[in-house]
Amino acid sequence: MPAPSTLAALEADARRDLDLIAHPRMEWLQPKTSGGAPVLDVLIVGGGQCGVVAGFALMRDKVRNILVIDREPYGREGPWQTYARMHNLRSWKDQSGPDLGVPSLTYQAWHEAQFGTASWDTLRYIPKELWADYLLWLRRVVGVPVRNGVAAGRIDPARTDDGLPCLRVETSAGPMLARKVVLATGQEGAGFWWMPDFVTALPRHLRAHSADPIDFARLRGKAVAVLGAGASAFDNAAMALEAGAAEVHLFCRRAEPMVVQPYRWLTFAGFLRHIHEMPDAWRWRFMAHVLGLREGFPPDTYARVLRFPQFSMHVGRPWTGARVGEDGRAVLSTARGEVTADFLICGTGVRMDATRVPELAGCAHNIASWADRYTPPDAEADARLGAFPYLGADYAFEERVAGETPWIRDIHLFGIGTTMSFGPAGASINAMGIAVPRLAAGVTRGLFAAELPRYFESLRAYDVAQVELDTSRLAAE
Repeated sequence: MPAPSTLAALEADARRDLDLIAHPRMEWLQPKTSGGAPVLDVLIVGGGQCGVVAGFALMRDKVRNILVIDREPYGREGPWQTYARMHNLRSWKDQSGPDLGVPSLTYQAWHEAQFGTASWDTLRYIPKELWADYLLWLRRVVGVPVRNGVAAGRIDPARTDDGLPCLRVETSAGPMLARKVVLATGQEGAGFWWMPDFVTALPRHLRAHSADPIDFARLRGKAVAVLGAGASAFDNAAMALEAGAAEVHLFCRRAEPMVVQPYRWLTFAGFLRHIHEMPDAWRWRFMAHVLGLREGFPPDTYARVLRFPQFSMHVGRPWTGARVGEDGRAVLSTARGEVTADFLICGTGVRMDATRVPELAGCAHNIASWADRYTPPDAEADARLGAFPYLGADYAFEERVAGETPWIRDIHLFGIGTTMSFGPAGASINAMGIAVPRLAAGVTRGLFAAELPRYFESLRAYDVAQVELDTSRLAAE
């Protein structure tokens, strides 16, 4: 069958596909209120790809009383138009995930409808801007409700008017109530963007994290130093070079730069579907190995910086300190002497620390971490990994001390913080087709379990009604 040649035709196909696979169609949730105010069944914080696709999965399960909020304006959700500074996605073009198994909702279908099959055939990697456009199209076609420009704050426990637990979420648009909250806030969901303290202590005009807004045009003719040898560090070095920086120095603590991309090894159904079911010792062993390697930079990313003669890479040379020099520039201490630069960029990723997350201010002290639940052999010990949250099978937070904050079982994390518990589940396009339905199933399980008495009474009432209907039919005959 030929591919649809217009978006309108593709959208018609998609809506028909969704209708064909809509079983079971029965609505099963009842509206709730708290103090007379409406209660959402699910509030999803974060309108990037994970938040929107989580909403899509829940809607397919007839959980329709949901809302996705995102602090950014329309089109700026997630990293693609902000701090993702690569040219293309790093995964193969035929990846799927946000479509949740619906062929007419795949990126390929969207691309072919927009640009033709010949364009798809010659495409190597997906440009990140096109991926961002595709996600907005998907969001519109499947009808996920999103409110942009709304930032979430502290989450606290509450109750519905009929006695069920729910959550109160402070937001910039006023308090919102929901029976379940999904934190789909990507890298920051359970931590913060990390830089060495001695860099953070410098004036802001001298330094930035790779996730910060950076005016690269201001770096023209300047000397730039970049810390880190992962893909994002190289992307930011490339941006500075392309903006006309006079020199860019990239510093790597390793004696040899990392070129292996271990997340590509993880992309098979056995691992993605079942690693969270394995014993803690094996989960730790696998993910400690992967995260110990860190993600290497792709060849295309390396080629992007090598085009510039003013680029230098310094291996085995970590930063050990920093200060402001007499000329107002940054002076770095390194393992092999001092270096002066006009601007510093740290491609140093995130650190897990729930106390740094505004939404978790009321419960961070009692969120169980891997260090609370598992002690690895000395050879595998890593305090950084021990700080990751130890999540339940439904992606919900677990209590460090049982009974202190039981309501956190209704907060589900879906971002980079899931990595130690689930592998690359909440931070990988390739894992999405397996991870998102599992998240949705965990949320619906909780919604169903909370009202078992009501569902049983509904069943009994159905039995009575059915008997009365059958009796009246027999009498009529």
